[in-house]
Amino acid sequence: MKVLFREVTLSTRERTEIIDLTSQVEGYVRDSGVESGICLVSTLHSTTALLINENEKGLLRDIIRRVKEEFPRGAGWDHDGIDDNADAHLASTFLGNSRMLPIREGRLVRGTWQSILFLELDGPRSRDVIFEILGE
Repeated sequence: MKVLFREVTLSTRERTEIIDLTSQVEGYVRDSGVESGICLVSTLHSTTALLINENEKGLLRDIIRRVKEEFPRGAGWDHDGIDDNADAHLASTFLGNSRMLPIREGRLVRGTWQSILFLELDGPRSRDVIFEILGE
């Protein structure tokens, strides 16, 4: 059984934005030599999230719009008294900061239109994401 780990750093440009990580994760899985296992993708920040969905511009705008509607900035959240980013913390909590995907025959298993999407909720910032593979 192999356990492999890579950490990547992203630089976000907007307060809320989506970055497609699919090619980076697929490349890491391909280069790992693991034929069968799982790949965990996890963000190390409490104001970011990871999603699995289609990378289509309209859908990405819809996701961002919906997150902003559900977790509006400056809505009187208690945490805003400390840091003015409660909306980002709440969205991250409900969306989640990690995703796990299977690896079969040396490839990441995902649906035809599924992409691995990093969601920045409190940028712009430098962000760390880990890819961890467990398999053989």
